[in-house]
Amino acid sequence: MAKTPNGLTYADAGVDIDAGNALVERIKPMAKSTRRSGVMDGLGGFAAMFDLKAAGYKDPILVAATDGVGTKLRIAIDTGILDTVGIDLVAMCVNDLVCQGAEPLFFLDYFATGKLDIDEAAQVIEGIAEGCRRSNSALVGGETAEMPGMYARGDFDLAGFSVGAMERGAMLPDGVADGDILLGLKSSGLHSNGYSLVRKIVENSGLAWDADSPFCDGSLGKSLLTPTRLYVRSGLAAYRSGGLHALAHITGGGLTENLPRALPTGLGAEIDLGAWQLPPVIKWLVDQAGMAQAELLKTFNCGIGMIAVVAPERASALQAIFEDNGETVVPMGRVVSGDSITYSGQLV
Repeated sequence: MAKTPNGLTYADAGVDIDAGNALVERIKPMAKSTRRSGVMDGLGGFAAMFDLKAAGYKDPILVAATDGVGTKLRIAIDTGILDTVGIDLVAMCVNDLVCQGAEPLFFLDYFATGKLDIDEAAQVIEGIAEGCRRSNSALVGGETAEMPGMYARGDFDLAGFSVGAMERGAMLPDGVADGDILLGLKSSGLHSNGYSLVRKIVENSGLAWDADSPFCDGSLGKSLLTPTRLYVRSGLAAYRSGGLHALAHITGGGLTENLPRALPTGLGAEIDLGAWQLPPVIKWLVDQAGMAQAELLKTFNCGIGMIAVVAPERASALQAIFEDNGETVVPMGRVVSGDSITYSGQLV
């Protein structure tokens, strides 16, 4: 067989294996900082192992979730502010798990780029590690894919994968009934949904990412990258105390689409929109876009990142538990018979 005159290598094709290995070594301490009971080994193997018995489970059911950050990632790339989108990645997965009554146990990430920049990737993965620490979830592995020709220079994409567990028979939703109280847990802002519209609104406003934010201190770009709030510790504390019937993670589709996912057939809800105020970031976006309230309710989280459906006799106690775990709680309505979500009042 004839030899190629230039002795082509994988690096000549744009893939730097040494950079990938260097990144793995750099993130090993980050992963180690997330270690929890049940983890059986560190990074570097072909797969990760987890011992459910060592984590305290007797008859476990596994629960899994996967998600990304959406086009919020575009703002992070364009601004070079990369240390928080990893928190978003974890939050979008583990907040879904806790809605099933599951405790997140371990997390894996997928980082794909055209040309690996070790410093940039490390910033992202440190954010992932921080999200894992906040949710007591171990970062046990992942994949860094360098794919020249697939991504424009400087671009990358993220996906996250979370696995949790619950004891058999402990699944949420469970016991939701007419008259249950809705407790809204306030969001940290936009979280990770609606950013295609956000970017369009900012484009129409004529403001650059480094402009002063019109709704808070700091730059516009940085304020829009406020990471998604994690509700794992507070949600599990409330669930384990009794009286929590369901949790609804308010993501894409807003209040309109997500609360019904936690309600059984034949039950709807009444929500008092006057019970809380819109966060400044969402109010600014609504004003800039001239959004109708119906559009707002199905696009953004409206300042409520999670809704807890609780037994009426446990509402005060559960509100106190959520607050003791750092949440700002809004009694926002109740479950009613029927199949629809109805609103009273106005979001301001």
